[in-house]
Amino acid sequence: MSGVYNNNDSNLMSQFPSHYTDVNGIGFYITMTHSSNLSEKIAQFYDTSSDLWEQIWGEHMHHGYYGRGGNYKLNRRQAQIDLIEELLIWANIKNVSNLVDVGCGIGGSTLYLAEKFNANATGITLSPVQANRATQRATEVKLEGNTQFQVADALNMPFPDHNFDLVWSLESGEHMPDKAKFFQECYRVLKPGGTFICATWCHRPTNSFAGALTQEEKQHLEEIYRVYCLPYVISLPEYQVIAQQCGFKNIKVDDWSMAVAPFWDLVIDSAFSLEAITGLFKSGWQTIEGALSLGLMSRGYERGLIRFGLVCGQK
Repeated sequence: MSGVYNNNDSNLMSQFPSHYTDVNGIGFYITMTHSSNLSEKIAQFYDTSSDLWEQIWGEHMHHGYYGRGGNYKLNRRQAQIDLIEELLIWANIKNVSNLVDVGCGIGGSTLYLAEKFNANATGITLSPVQANRATQRATEVKLEGNTQFQVADALNMPFPDHNFDLVWSLESGEHMPDKAKFFQECYRVLKPGGTFICATWCHRPTNSFAGALTQEEKQHLEEIYRVYCLPYVISLPEYQVIAQQCGFKNIKVDDWSMAVAPFWDLVIDSAFSLEAITGLFKSGWQTIEGALSLGLMSRGYERGLIRFGLVCGQK
C-alpha cells in the first residue's frame, strides 16, 4: 500500500528521504514489503500477550503521564488515566457523542471515554482476543448498551464517511504499515468539525541539526520493530506533513517524551515479579521476548531516539 502526495505541496522527499521515493514527480510513501503478513503478526502478538498485560497492568495498554518533566510519582494506573485526561485537555475536547478508538486494545480508553462523555463508542483492533475481552469488560462495567468492539483494519475501516466526532488513536500509529493511508482513513470517518487525536511512537526528527539517523540508531529501531511487530516509525514532523496533506485543519503537534519516559522503567520492574514471570512462561516465547526487550524502549528514550509524538486536527 502506498500513500500518494503531490510534490508541489511540500518537499517531503528532501526533508525525509528515508521514507519516500519519487516516481514521475509523485511522492510515494514507502511501506514494508511484508505488510500483507504484518496484520497477522500483530494479531498474534496481542492475542498471546493481552491477558498477561491485563493481569499485571490492568485495562490500559499505553504509556502513563508523569508531568511534563516526567517527575510526578504516581501509581501506574493513575498515570495512564492522567495521560487520557491530559490528551483531552491538550486537544480541547469537552463534548463527544460518537467516537471510534482505533487500536482499542481491551477497551481501556474506549470504555473510559464512553463513560466520561456518555457517548457511543466503537473500538477496533486486529486481535480477536482483545475484541472479545473488551466486549466482556463493557458488560462488566454496564456499558454494553453504548459500546461495541470488532476486529477491523484501521487502513480500511468498515464505517461510512463523516461518522464520528472523535477519532482517537492512542499508540496504534506505530503499527500502521502505511501512515498516510491511516491518516486518510481517520479523516474519512471523521465528521466535519470533529477532532482526530493521535499519540504515537516516533523517532527523533531528521530535518534538524542532528541530521539523518545513524546506522546505530537504525539498528536500535530495527530491534524494536522486530520485537513489537512494527513496520517502521517516523518522526513527528513527518506526521505533521501527512496531516496537512490529508486536509486536517487547526493542526497541533507536541512531543511528550519526557512526560511518559518513566513508564518503561516501571514496566521493567513489574515484568520480573513472580506473578509476571509465571504468566510470561504461559504466554509463550513472543511475549517473553517482548519482556526481555523492554530495555530497548527505555534506552531509546534515554538517548533521545524514541519520541512520544502527538498530532491533533479537525475536519
